[in-house]
Amino acid sequence: MPANIMKGLDRHVPETLLESFPRGMEAVSHSETAERRAADQTIAPVVELRNISKWFGGVHALKGVSLALRPGEVLGLLGENGAGKSTLVKILTGVIAPSEGEILIDGESRSLRSSRAAQMLGITATYQEPMVFPTLDVAENMYANRLPKSRRLVNWRVLYESASATLRELGVELDVHTPVSHLGVADRQLVEIAKALGAGARVLILDEPTAVLSSREIDQLFRIVRKLRDRGVALMFISHKLDEIQAITDRVVVMRDGQWVAERKTSEASVAELIRLMVGREMSSLFPERPTSPGEVVLEVNGLSREGYFEDVSFSVRAGEIVGFAGLVGAGRTDVAEAIFGIGPIDRGSIKLDGLPFKPKSPRHAVSCGVAYLPENRLVNGLVPSMGVPLNMTMSIWPKLVNRFGVFRSREMRSRAAALAQRVELQAGRIDQLVSTLSGGNQQKVVLAKWLAASPRLLILDEPTHGIDVGTKAEVLSIVADLARTGVAVVLISSELEEVCAMSTRLLVMRAGRLVAEFEADADRDAIMRAAAGAREASAA
Repeated sequence: MPANIMKGLDRHVPETLLESFPRGMEAVSHSETAERRAADQTIAPVVELRNISKWFGGVHALKGVSLALRPGEVLGLLGENGAGKSTLVKILTGVIAPSEGEILIDGESRSLRSSRAAQMLGITATYQEPMVFPTLDVAENMYANRLPKSRRLVNWRVLYESASATLRELGVELDVHTPVSHLGVADRQLVEIAKALGAGARVLILDEPTAVLSSREIDQLFRIVRKLRDRGVALMFISHKLDEIQAITDRVVVMRDGQWVAERKTSEASVAELIRLMVGREMSSLFPERPTSPGEVVLEVNGLSREGYFEDVSFSVRAGEIVGFAGLVGAGRTDVAEAIFGIGPIDRGSIKLDGLPFKPKSPRHAVSCGVAYLPENRLVNGLVPSMGVPLNMTMSIWPKLVNRFGVFRSREMRSRAAALAQRVELQAGRIDQLVSTLSGGNQQKVVLAKWLAASPRLLILDEPTHGIDVGTKAEVLSIVADLARTGVAVVLISSELEEVCAMSTRLLVMRAGRLVAEFEADADRDAIMRAAAGAREASAA
């Protein structure tokens, strides 16, 4: 811990906690700008990887990767699903060992034999799903496995004072006595970051930390990241969202097919260049051309309500139309989608499908009526991870694959799955794998193929590009646009404003369980955000 930071902590933190911080990290002045630090390649790295390779059997997952993590800098790590990012993180955190190459800590070659060994050297990671103990409170989570003790008993006063001091240093307002089970995902992530800081983290890896956060929560996280950077922590930020990479990182490393491809100062790298480096080719556009010729009304919703979830929701979707739903996390968009698909109950209101009354009794009933729903959590609600790709792809039509003697026709299943795999451009060789072994992008393609097999009239997509890389995102959205052109009515729920605006022929905004605004295509982004945040209630169609 830099000396200037230690002095600032002395006033708040008990000596027992101060002793737990590793010392000797290069001090980085708070007055230095991020640009200057990013440009200064003479600052000695905290961690340096040299020619790291990793084999898993016959699979060459990493191929001679080299990179450095410097104090007072945020390094962005970019790459498509399967590029080797996760393998690299596991090596950095001691979960797995490299097959070849060298890891240097403060210039000295070290062997990270376990995650515990990495943590002892100040290297830690936080993930999309925080690793916390829900039944323990904030302070107990922050100091799990290293509770301060006096005469073999936990010193609760020191514990709560230390936890409070660390949270104050981060500018986080959390009651250290609160059970973590009572916290949202964003606050749980902050607890993990505080835990890492309290343990003396010198290197903090943030792996897809914003995947399930609202824009306000992302702003808070970025404020914390900048504060840690200014304190001299070396940070690695991994995200598929290029706007976040540009907003928070000083330097970017791009990986592709297990290899280091390029390194750029973030300020000098355009989005187009980063996409080209990741996918290995020029992309004319991330978003396909939206459909422009809607047909007859397929879905008509009137006054739909569910007590405590959403109230008086009315809208319609035509054949060949993509109606987007924007709004902050918790606005009620998913609840409305689940009600239409027969997952959640409906207290009041009506639904019509192709002009006829539709009362969804269950998801199975909804599917039989031509409704399909791609959920946000694909592994929990959209797939069976322990089954192979063909079984998952044909899940929606299993009854059609049983002959009159009750025998399942496996050959026809594989034939249909092969055709679906080609239609969604599933990576070659993936059809023979278990779904659990696929990357997030390929898993999403399998879910999409499952519903393509059912030939739905109405397709509801809830965060369809969540957690997938930019190349796969373009492929998935192109499939969605093509479906709309064939006459499928599409409802698109997305927290990525650029995506939902670019794809939608009309855009509806929800806030606190109500529809508060409607916009035509190419509406002003600021107006949409104001509506979502409650600054504007009137329709802007």
